Amino acid sequence: MQSAVPDSRVAAMRRFSRFYTRKIGLLQGDFLQSPFSLSEGRVLYELAQRDKPTATEIADDLGLDHGYLSRILQRFEKQGLVTRTRSKNDGRQSHLALTAKGRKAFTPLDRRSHDQVHDLLQRLAPAKQRRVTDAMRTIEDLIGDTARKPQVTLRPHRAGDMGWVVEKHGALYASEYGWNNHIEAITAEIVGAFLKNYDPKREHCWIAEVDGEIAGCVFLVRETDKVARLRLLMVDPSARGLGIGKMLVEECVAFARKAGYRRITLWTHAVLKAARGIYQKSGFKLTKEWVHDDFGKKEASETWDLDL
Repeated sequence: MQSAVPDSRVAAMRRFSRFYTRKIGLLQGDFLQSPFSLSEGRVLYELAQRDKPTATEIADDLGLDHGYLSRILQRFEKQGLVTRTRSKNDGRQSHLALTAKGRKAFTPLDRRSHDQVHDLLQRLAPAKQRRVTDAMRTIEDLIGDTARKPQVTLRPHRAGDMGWVVEKHGALYASEYGWNNHIEAITAEIVGAFLKNYDPKREHCWIAEVDGEIAGCVFLVRETDKVARLRLLMVDPSARGLGIGKMLVEECVAFARKAGYRRITLWTHAVLKAARGIYQKSGFKLTKEWVHDDFGKKEASETWDLDL
């Protein structure tokens, strides 16, 4: 038998709902200064984030009436924002996708939504930002219909990220492998050189975030005109198992090909089994082995290469 919920808690939740609705402007006549309603904006977002979903999937996940969603999609089709492709597995279903015009319409909407939340959080100190986002995750976890899947995103580096990279490398390798602080010194040298000589056309840093918190990184830097070097691949222990390492390496390979490199090389260690597995599955080949004691203990070092 479920226990009764005090009216004060019901009132508190209703009060928060009114506060948050007003705070982010959901009751305004136009949604994020666009020609779309809130529901239409949510549908556009789902279409932009998914790979050819069906209308049933979107209606169920958003909790929308199927007839109401059908009318939204019909308007989108008339405006040239959405296309339908009949499912090969089920003739009763169609797969949906945004057109180029649809993505163009969604992009400013997505940017305004990002900027709106960014401006709200920017007024708070970092510690208070974390309190807000942690509280939101708690609400989502406790009253969500299903177990929440962590949201993984990759982004370019920004101010302050390099301090995290150096600190995390020093702490992680000390705790998991017993390395001394020379690894932290080397990491600092690498990120310092990256910032000093950064060429965005031929070099890049990816920062992985899980639910808005930094959880991993990787760098691709110029070695020669034809060779790029993959450096500092790292995933925080709390975020392992989400495929972040694979995502980061794939981004490096794609960027290197686009930048015109002929080969990617990297330095790693035999003890880093998870990273070595990712490199191997990505097509890298072990080309050199040696032993050193730079980090306070003997380690088997390796060079791996990938011909592009």
